[in-house]
Amino acid sequence: MKCRILHESIGRLRVHMIQGHMTLDQADILEYYLKSFDFITDAAVYERTADAVIRYRGDRADVIQALSSFCYEENRDLVPEKTGRVLAHEFEDKVILHAARRVLNLVFLPAGLRSIITAVKAVRFLKDGLAVLASGHIQVPVLDAATIGVSMLRGDFDTAGNVIFLLGLSEILEEWTHKKTVDDLARSMSLNIDKVWLKTAEGQEMLVPVSEIRAGDMIVVRTSNTIPLDGIVSAGEASVNQASLTGESLPVRKEEGAYVYAGTVIEEGEITITVKNTAGAGRYDRIVEMIEESEKLKSDSENRAAALADRLVPWSLGGTLLTYLLTRSAAKALSILMVDYSCALKLSIPIAVLSGMREASNYGISVRGGKFLETVAEAGTIVYDKTGTLTYSTPRVAAVIPSGKSDETEMLRLAACLEEHYPHSIANAVVNEAARRSLFHEERHTRVEYVVAHGIVSHIDGNRVLIGSYHFVFEDEGCTVPAREKKKFNALPENYSHLYMAMDGRLCAVICIEDPIRTEAPAVIGKLRKLGVSRQVMMTGDSERTARAVAGLVGVDEYHSEVLPEDKAAFVKAEQQGGSRVIMIGDGINDTPALSQAEVAVAVSNGAAIAREIADITVPESNLEELVTLCRLSTALTARINSNYRFILSFNSVLILLGVLGILPPSTTAYLHNFSTLALSVRSMTDVL
Repeated sequence: MKCRILHESIGRLRVHMIQGHMTLDQADILEYYLKSFDFITDAAVYERTADAVIRYRGDRADVIQALSSFCYEENRDLVPEKTGRVLAHEFEDKVILHAARRVLNLVFLPAGLRSIITAVKAVRFLKDGLAVLASGHIQVPVLDAATIGVSMLRGDFDTAGNVIFLLGLSEILEEWTHKKTVDDLARSMSLNIDKVWLKTAEGQEMLVPVSEIRAGDMIVVRTSNTIPLDGIVSAGEASVNQASLTGESLPVRKEEGAYVYAGTVIEEGEITITVKNTAGAGRYDRIVEMIEESEKLKSDSENRAAALADRLVPWSLGGTLLTYLLTRSAAKALSILMVDYSCALKLSIPIAVLSGMREASNYGISVRGGKFLETVAEAGTIVYDKTGTLTYSTPRVAAVIPSGKSDETEMLRLAACLEEHYPHSIANAVVNEAARRSLFHEERHTRVEYVVAHGIVSHIDGNRVLIGSYHFVFEDEGCTVPAREKKKFNALPENYSHLYMAMDGRLCAVICIEDPIRTEAPAVIGKLRKLGVSRQVMMTGDSERTARAVAGLVGVDEYHSEVLPEDKAAFVKAEQQGGSRVIMIGDGINDTPALSQAEVAVAVSNGAAIAREIADITVPESNLEELVTLCRLSTALTARINSNYRFILSFNSVLILLGVLGILPPSTTAYLHNFSTLALSVRSMTDVL
């Protein structure tokens, strides 16, 4: 496509697309197309001017080639269902229209007509104030109504009009920031499922792309997996966590004939679903509705600001009356009425919190409520799961050690056949190793049963097969090691995690899993300690030797090995009873009890679906450094909120004092008060990092 370079600097280009008009859809297509290239670090497309600002690394010619080969029709699939551009365009228009109306009124309309328009617009604010007063409360709407009403009674319709204009602009900015944040959150919570298990007419299960599923197809979903599409349960039963859609904390039992929704997660059980909506229709809207209604969106700071704002209203009204009684000056009394603390408190604090959540999403961090982002700064203890958190989420199979006459290749094939049904980092390692060796593993087993934090049970050719941890295979299930294999068993490499497989009560293979430590983990733990996290603990189901080695390398304050899910939750609870606020970070099904118990539950983005469902915050799996970003963001947000409080109290107090002393007239104090409120709100919309 043809374009013209408008401006150029090192690593940055601003180009204009040669076309008559750019639609919102076209702007999205171009932006996502540009961002799909590794050499382009960032891109922003502006539909109003048909310009694109591109930041890149490497050769400028690569960017030019990408632009010249661009075509709208060929790249539509790059754009997700929702992007936020329509919302931004809508509110930009609202702000421009609101400001233009005010300018046109002041420039072209006579004073008499402006006064009539102001009186009409004031009706809404006066009604709201009287309604609150009639309910027995004295809150912010009463103060707004009093300010506008008294100004009109004094014949100062221009001041009343300015107050109405500024209040209206504040409402638009607040709504814009709120809706944008909710939109960002909803999109970050959208499904990311590539493949599903399709049940064929012959009763076999095939792993196929979700895009190939059609209405009427039957899919199988098991424990810990996300239901990818809306449909009706045609077989089986399961406990389904629907918190992402309904906010229900307890799982719902789903049996044959029940309707299930895309995005909900199976906590326990297995169901076959007859697909009804192939696109998970309505999921985005349901998420938005849930977020809007959820009290989780309110942080402690927002609640405190709202409560303080309402408590200050009677003092503002009382101060106005007292000043008039003492000075007999309506102008001085109105200086207090025109300047209040409530408006700025109720507007700037929520905007700061919501903007913090939006900024977190820019780093790939999904925060489900303001109070969780705020609590991170107050946490004294972080509890880590090991696998997939402090170690890479893509462990590898280092060796397969068969027992007795078992064949190494056949044992890996069998393990992959079982593990592919329950995706987890260890399971994925087994499946990936089988794929690397080009081992085809057809469905030879009967129904697979997953035992949380232990392993898998099934039957093959009439033989009972187990695969899982040492505790599960040997202690819970009582399996044995053949006498002639004990020497080999005792000499297993200590630097690997071990996955044991047994058939009919006897060990048949050990799969050694290489679980490399994240290269950034030691530095991250050190940085978090400097940010004020006093205690960092690793908890794992692995053996003592493995846990000790990992803990020493990453630098945690303490570690606990061979723990069960309930042990992790009990530890978190004990820390809380000791007065510490706890962040739990995990990625597996076995982490969910502890995630539920912690004040802040953090899940890794590619972990088990049920862990992501329970989590209050989700961080990208690519880099643990985002934990540091999360803590820095939370600390910076707290600092901004405190700064807002100090500014609101000091600046408005000075305005009131200047008004009472007669230095500034009420109209000027009103202008300065409302301008400062808007300026503070706009500042609160900016990034804190």
